Amino acid sequence: MRVDDFDYFLPADRIAQYPADRRDHSRLLVIRRDTDALEDRMFYDIADYLRPGDLLVRNDSKVIPARLYGVKEGTGAKIEFLLTKQSEGADGNVWETMVRPGRRLKPGDRVAFSDSPRLTAEILDYSEGGTRTVRFETDGVFLETLAEIGRMPLPPYIARESEAIDKERYQTVYARDPGSVAAPTAGLHFSEELFAKIREKGVGVADVTLHVGIGTFRPVKVETVEEHHMHFEAYTVPEETAKKIAETKANGGRVIAVGTTSTRTLESAADENGAVRAGSGTTGIFIYPGYRFKVIDGLITNFHLPKSTLVMLVSAFAGREKVLAAYKHAVEDGYRFFSYGDACLFL
Repeated sequence: MRVDDFDYFLPADRIAQYPADRRDHSRLLVIRRDTDALEDRMFYDIADYLRPGDLLVRNDSKVIPARLYGVKEGTGAKIEFLLTKQSEGADGNVWETMVRPGRRLKPGDRVAFSDSPRLTAEILDYSEGGTRTVRFETDGVFLETLAEIGRMPLPPYIARESEAIDKERYQTVYARDPGSVAAPTAGLHFSEELFAKIREKGVGVADVTLHVGIGTFRPVKVETVEEHHMHFEAYTVPEETAKKIAETKANGGRVIAVGTTSTRTLESAADENGAVRAGSGTTGIFIYPGYRFKVIDGLITNFHLPKSTLVMLVSAFAGREKVLAAYKHAVEDGYRFFSYGDACLFL
């Protein structure tokens, strides 16, 4: 299967640079797997497509303000850091980090970011893919210092620096567990008011956690799909969520994943019979056409980059030709694409 089979034409002006004025006022394209019909709606209409007894499963990972700007001690050279992954077994202050310009930093070098609150970093070692292993030092709690001086790690297709609005809007209203360096963007469309409406209809809501890594930005560089290897990400499925999924299935309800990260978590945590196991782990699951879904019955997701693993995932769920036809319609009808763009509902 060729990666080029998942390409599509996207004008640059379709890439959303800012979020919609209100979270649930983005557009919603409804795609049904059993027909060729497409429905153009608003995201606040999504409750119309949910039934009593259905269950929404969302990713409650919280985006950390992982982009830092500092100067190299001794030379004053300007340095940019992007935290990508917390090192396992460390004290919480050691991270895998992308640095720019990388040639300026070698093990032993130090970078200063802020005097108040104080934040410095020491380069410990080289890491895979040109990143560095870095130890941060601060007077207080590292994540609290980061929250004060760090900037939100907007993806590269948003061609601007992060602004004050991004600290709120590049975060779901239910984000709880810090650790992601990219937002689980399907959830950005939900407001508290919309969740209240959904719950009033008798639809359940459950959470999983998958910390989104920098691999979500990396393009597929091989020619055939089967050659690609996914990055690994940490996830957790609470006991309560596993119980709700089992009850929903037993009662004939549908499990609808809010986003591809929730999808990957559920499919990774399920056994061959579709029973979702509670617990924590890591997953490098790669879902592309031919995959047999074990858990989800519906999917809420944004429009994804051409030739990306996420286009492959939704193609596995709904069919490649149907997905590309829907994307073509969305381009022609003025939908907004990617992280701050509009949404799809696959049923």
